[in-house]
Amino acid sequence: MTLNEINLWGIHGGRTGDADSLFLKKNCIAIGWASMGDLGVLAADREAFKAKVAQAYPEKKPGAWPVNAGQLFRFVHEMKAGDIIVYPSKRDRQIHIGKVQGDYKYDPTGETTYPNRRAVKWLHAVPRTNFTQGALHEIGSAMSLFLVKNYADEFRAVLEGPTAPVTPLAQDESVAAVTEDIEETTRDFVLKRLVQELKGAPLEGFIVHLLECMGYHARLTRKNEPSVDVIAHKDHLGVEPPIIKVQVKSSDGVATDKDVSALYGKLSSDGEFGLFITLGTFSPASRNYEQSKSNLRLIDGDELVQLIFQHYEHFDSRHKGLLPLRRVYVPEAIETEDDQ
Repeated sequence: MTLNEINLWGIHGGRTGDADSLFLKKNCIAIGWASMGDLGVLAADREAFKAKVAQAYPEKKPGAWPVNAGQLFRFVHEMKAGDIIVYPSKRDRQIHIGKVQGDYKYDPTGETTYPNRRAVKWLHAVPRTNFTQGALHEIGSAMSLFLVKNYADEFRAVLEGPTAPVTPLAQDESVAAVTEDIEETTRDFVLKRLVQELKGAPLEGFIVHLLECMGYHARLTRKNEPSVDVIAHKDHLGVEPPIIKVQVKSSDGVATDKDVSALYGKLSSDGEFGLFITLGTFSPASRNYEQSKSNLRLIDGDELVQLIFQHYEHFDSRHKGLLPLRRVYVPEAIETEDDQ
């Protein structure tokens, strides 16, 4: 079997790297799940592992059972002696690469929180800077055990001879892809939270807070006023134009021109503007309708997320708790003279 045919696994040592000493000093890899007991006594099928997860961890949501069971099943039955292991250590900031030496073993002694183990022979410890951003992003997977596929060749190259030269950042085409992936993941997280946590009226209150963070005075309307959920204005009393009438749609579906025209029909003077906000998208007819009206603005889910990012620092603690985010810096692709 050639090196390219051998599975390459990535593994993490807990969220804080607390298994680092066990991995490197005891020459092994391990996963937790101590309440599962000896995984070797379970039937060699995923359903048996899923049933045991549900029994041992009843507090876990049913949707997580297949994912958790799948990782445990792979560790016991799919990983083989001779497979390659990639372990990014949080303690020394090195990428440790080794080979699996034997079968699964259950060892509840010593480090009792990591009783499920496999022996490993560590072969190389390579600085993170030797790998592309794409490779580092792949082994930063949220899962504790996973197959490395997209950038596996970079890690295999370390086993084939001298450490490959560092890829200059200006030539690292994966930088842009990693940045885009992080941004897309964050947008998806925000939209999912809004869709799942703020159905109906709660989203209207969220929009009131967002508008206030943008410098407007905003208030919810009376419940008997259809098509208008929020009134916003710049003056304190709300009597001076422009007055903005806002409709909020918490569905992640498609808003139609009929929905939009219903809001527009509520505008009674030149000093009033219509703002339609949806977590979903707008139909082409809705966008055409918007283009024909100078006092109408449509904001879909993607644009709403951008507004949230822009004004997030002004959110109060309650709304930050609803959307827990932190500011990070992500790399941008470095332009070379050839790109200009």
